[in-house]
Parts: sequence; structure tokens; C-alpha cells
Amino acid sequence: MEAPYFALIFFLYGLAFFSMGLVVTLEGNRAADARLRHALRPLAVFGIVHGIHEWLEMFERMGHLSEMFSEPLAWKAVRLAIMAFSFLSLSAFGGSLLSPSEFHRRLSLLVPLSQAAIWGVGIFVMRGSFGAEDMWTVADVWTRYILGVPSALLACFGLVAQQRVFRQAGLTRFGQDSLWAAIAFAWYGLVGQIFTPVSPLPPSDFLNQDLFLRLFGFPIQLLRAASAIASAVFVIRFLRSFEVETQRRIAELQAARLDEAHRREELRGELLRRVVAAQEAERQRIARELHDATGQALTALGLGLRGAATAMRQDVEQAGHRLRQLEGLTTNTLDELRHLIADLRPSHLDDLGLASTLRWYAKGAQNRAPLEVVVEIVGDEYPLSPEIKIALFRVAQEALNNIIKHSGAKRAIVRLQFREYEVSLQVEDDGQGFDPSLAAMSRRPSWGLLGMQERAALLSGTFSIDAKPGRGACVEVLIPRRAEDGV
Repeated sequence: MEAPYFALIFFLYGLAFFSMGLVVTLEGNRAADARLRHALRPLAVFGIVHGIHEWLEMFERMGHLSEMFSEPLAWKAVRLAIMAFSFLSLSAFGGSLLSPSEFHRRLSLLVPLSQAAIWGVGIFVMRGSFGAEDMWTVADVWTRYILGVPSALLACFGLVAQQRVFRQAGLTRFGQDSLWAAIAFAWYGLVGQIFTPVSPLPPSDFLNQDLFLRLFGFPIQLLRAASAIASAVFVIRFLRSFEVETQRRIAELQAARLDEAHRREELRGELLRRVVAAQEAERQRIARELHDATGQALTALGLGLRGAATAMRQDVEQAGHRLRQLEGLTTNTLDELRHLIADLRPSHLDDLGLASTLRWYAKGAQNRAPLEVVVEIVGDEYPLSPEIKIALFRVAQEALNNIIKHSGAKRAIVRLQFREYEVSLQVEDDGQGFDPSLAAMSRRPSWGLLGMQERAALLSGTFSIDAKPGRGACVEVLIPRRAEDGV
């Protein structure tokens, strides 16, 4: 057969595998499946290296290698090493695809290493059995038998396994491409590498490329080229699954974000309704307390002053006694007003800072319930904006109220940490705890927890809960410092 015809076959043969290796190199890292991502790396090496091998053989048949290698033996050694390395890379690809875990993937590297050992020992043993001329052909045949055929079959089995993975993922079309690539590699190994050059090594002394040419009327290289083209086409086709997979993940993330946005809007609406209801309830409470306590005290104070004025004309000592009673009533009324004002907006926040306010509130919580409250300040306190101070105080207030009402805890820790770029508040207790996931799925969600989360989100912060039944709970709010805080 004419040399230009063979040169064209080898060119297409090498181009198919080289193109496959190049595309796999560029696209392989996009795979979401780590197993497939790792497996594609040796496949890329096989495609590029084996393509270069076929192009070198093309140059040899065209008579151009004499310009590249002054010693024919050097070329033969280089070609044999390139072919062996490419087949070992193909073996690593198949073994990696068949590995269900990272441990098995590393273990699968023993397969190409074992093949390389058998191949090397075989060549060493046979070098004394054949002449110098025959030995290079025997080494070529031995390489195809020991490395080429098993590696192609291993790649075939790996691609069949990948086809099942595609089908389970709902990517049936790409599973079919993987199956066709497996069939192409099977033809390439079982037929393309069995019909070797003629050599004294059985069975190549009768089962060889000359027999194939007599039986089918075309050279085995043409079948190898066709198998290479088919393998490259179907491998490149199933690489498109990465784009489909990426689009699917994007769509799922967009749907999840949309659902989350809807849920947050519903929660915001419910929170807004509850805020309005809480405002009205707070106004009613203030009005009731002013009416029941302060109003009555002022009424009593007015009546007492009138009675004292009358008594001054009749009994000075009795009038003095009534004035002392009225003084005590005035003091109690002022204390009630201070308590009412402190609940609305603690003046300590503006006067003494957040740390002192937390200590003051913790002391009051201890007086109201059988609970030990420890306040820890970590880091050097620095000025915070009013919004951050009130948000952190309200979170601590809500958390301590929840602990008193629901946890049955004996001890609580309020930990305020001043960090370089953020401020953190943790409220931890040793109570009965709860399951946050069940609380989130409840038909009546915890609006106290949602309120803490909302306060943190409004200041670009984060809110987290670490709680388990029987092991207490810890809520944490992280709020970044802003420019007005000195950062």
C-alpha cells in the first residue's frame, strides 16, 4: 500500500486521539463528580501521548525521522516508551472509573503498575531469546498484548460503569454516548491490538496484520483509526454532560433561592404583622401600667396632699406623718417609672455602653428568676453604632427571656466578643435544649428566634443556633463593624 495512504490514516488516527486528549484537558475539570474528574486526567494523557505516537509513526513511514533521530535504535526506544506510557495512562483511566471511592481509586493505580512490571520483566527475559532485529518487533507486539489489550478493555468496562452513573443521574443521552465509546475502545483493544506486526512471538506469527489484510482487504491501521475516531467523538459528546449538569445545578440553585426568597418574604410579612401587634400590645401594657400603677399613685398622691393640707390646720404631727407616707409613695412611683423607661430603652446603652448594660440586665434577670447569669467580655470594648448596640441588647434580652421561660436552666453565660472586624454575642445555657430543625418546621415557629435572625440580617450579620435536646442551647449573633464604628 502506498506511503501517502498510510500517512493519511496515521494522521487521522493521531488527530482523533490528540483532539480527544486536548478537549478532555480543557473540559475535564468541569465535572461535578470527583471520581469522573480524576479519571479524565489519565484519559487526557493517553489521548495526547498516543496521538503523538501515531504522528511519529506517520513521519517514520514518510521517511522524515532520519532528520529527527540520527540513531534508528533511539527512535525505536522512544516510540516503544511513548506507546507503553500511553497504554498505561489508558489503564489508569479505566481503573479510576471503576473505583467507587478515593481509597479504591488509589488502589486501582496498582493495575497499571503491575502491568508495567510484567511488561518490563517480559522484555528483559525475552531479549536473549530473539535477535536484535526481531527483538524490537517482539517488544512492540508484547506491548500491545500486555498493555494495549488489557488497558482498552479496562477503559471499556469503566465507560460501561459510567454509563450507569449517567442513567441514574437522568442523563440517559450521555449514558448512550458513554456506552458507544466503550464499544469503540473494545474494538480498538480486542481487534486493533490483537492483529499486531508479524513477529516470532506467538500468536503474532500467524495472527497478525498481514492476516487481517488478507481476510478483510484493508489494513488493521484503518480499523484502529476508525475506532480512535469513534472513541474520540463519543467521549467528546458525553463531555457535554458537564454543561447540562452545570445548567441543572444553576436551575436548582435559582429555584432554591426563589423558594428561600418567598419564604423570607412570608416571614417578613408575618414579622411585620407581629411587630405591629407587638407595638399595640406594648402601648396597651404601658397605658395599663401608667393607669394602674402610676396613675393610681398620682391620684393617691393628690388626695394625700389635700388631706395633709387639711391636717396642717388641725394636727401638725399627723400632717407630717402623712407627708412622710406621701414621700414613700412618690419614691415608689419614680422607681416604677424608671423601670418602665428602662424596659423601653435602657439609658445605660447611651451612658455606659453595651457591656455595662448587659451586666445590669443580667443582674435584673437573676433577681427575677432562679438563674445564675454570667457576663463575659472578651477583647477591648470599642464604640458601636446605636443600631448595633440596641440589636445586640435585644438579642440578649430575648435569649435570656426564652431561657427563663422554656429551658429550665440553672446557669446562663452571656459572652460579648469585640473582634477586629466584627462583634459577636453568644448566649449559652445548660437547660433542656431543643431541636432547631423541629422548631423551624413547626406550624407555630419561634418568632423570638426569627426576630433575632431578622435583627442580625438587617445589620448584614449572621445568626446561628447550636442546640440539642438535653444538652442546652447556644445562640450566636455576628455583626460586622461599619465605617462609623471606626473601621
